[in-house]
Amino acid sequence: MVFSSIIFLLYFLPVFLGLYFLADKRYKNWIILLASVFFYAWGAPKFIFILLGSTFLDFYLVRAMHRTEEGTKKKWLLAVSIILNVGLLAYFKYANFFVENVNGLITSLGGSPMGWEKVLLPIGISFYTFQTLTYSIDVYRKVHAPLERVKDYMLYIIMFPQLIAGPIVRFNHIADQITDRVETADDRLFGFYRFCIGLGKKVLIANVLGAKADEYIPINLTMEGLASLDATTAWIGIMAYTFQIYFDFSGYSDMAIGLGRMMGFRFPENFNNPYTSKSITEFWRRWHMTLGSWMRDYLYIPLGGSRVSSQTRLYFNLWFVFLVSGLWHGSSWNFVAWGAYHGFFLVIERLFFKRFLDKIGAWASLAYCFFISVMGWVIFRVEDIGAAMGYYKKLFSFDFSNVQFSLDPKFWTFMIIATFFSFFILLPKGKKIQDIVYAETYSTGMNVTMWVMCMGLFVLSVGSLATTDFNPFIYFRF
Repeated sequence: MVFSSIIFLLYFLPVFLGLYFLADKRYKNWIILLASVFFYAWGAPKFIFILLGSTFLDFYLVRAMHRTEEGTKKKWLLAVSIILNVGLLAYFKYANFFVENVNGLITSLGGSPMGWEKVLLPIGISFYTFQTLTYSIDVYRKVHAPLERVKDYMLYIIMFPQLIAGPIVRFNHIADQITDRVETADDRLFGFYRFCIGLGKKVLIANVLGAKADEYIPINLTMEGLASLDATTAWIGIMAYTFQIYFDFSGYSDMAIGLGRMMGFRFPENFNNPYTSKSITEFWRRWHMTLGSWMRDYLYIPLGGSRVSSQTRLYFNLWFVFLVSGLWHGSSWNFVAWGAYHGFFLVIERLFFKRFLDKIGAWASLAYCFFISVMGWVIFRVEDIGAAMGYYKKLFSFDFSNVQFSLDPKFWTFMIIATFFSFFILLPKGKKIQDIVYAETYSTGMNVTMWVMCMGLFVLSVGSLATTDFNPFIYFRF
């Protein structure tokens, strides 16, 4: 089950909110937990027991770690917790990738490949793993005491708003909200507004652009498939994907933040107008911010961060973190290449290029960053590295003699809308208007305006979902 589906919007969500708002405070967490189990089991019934079992075991491992005073034992219990959670991620997400590459090597040497039954990927396992790790590490570091009841820990881990698509919610940021929170009428209204804005981003913009991206730049693009493309269609395909992935990702984050807020939870922001960045360094402060901050605090800093003995080690740390970040996104070499690609630009910006960007001015820097981001999405999108390289050749072939695309008014309308809102804050009053729309509190007049606008987005989104079968869930790869 996904947020942008008829069954979620018209059945699951109304029933859940009705039960939740009517329930006594003592039972609200139980309602969220049971709803989350049902939500996950609907789409992955085979994995819900693994999810619950590993969560149950991890709770008692971390509790034992917290209670022991012996340093060595504490470290061993932390190690067991990390191995349990990373091991699950490694098996379910990367076992197929590992076996395929080993078999490829064996075959190239003339041997017979190993027999292997492919492992199915549980949805949301990357987000699940990162949150379990924050729990055990934060408790070990004494950032926050562990939760006292296993049901509260399960609630933190499998809460349905952020379980399958983020944002990554750190334990120390939400621990107190699990055990003691109050949701007000303003919270419910703000949450509803935020949810509808995210739904509109996903359904009305990302889905329309995604259909064109699938047409011109499919995930399983082959060298043979490139033959039907020229420079025009290649550029249309990658630009459609550039805006699709932003409005899809940020739309899901908005929906998660809105759902959490309706229940009194305050989830962290995950996107902040990333295409307005003027360097790749800034881009990663604005794109998938919870992943970036997680990588910084739980990987980059433990590796030594910028406090290392040599510049070489500093650049290695940066590059390594982005290799891991790329691999986190998916078990394929194109994701590793994408991580290395962004790591390369982060390193050269640290070395010298940032000073050059500061000198050439804001608009030139913005154009540079947007171009580098778009080129990166080619590797991210196309699994076959050879086909990705072929796609680059198409982009810069300057062959416009065989233009094969239709002037689809719906696509171009939403392409213009996507471009406009991606750079909206660069307008003279753009930032001010955005701050008003995303304000924590509203005047009566603004509440009426937001209610009408968001109900319109909700109705249009439901109508769109009811009349089309195209509703991709691109997080399935993560």
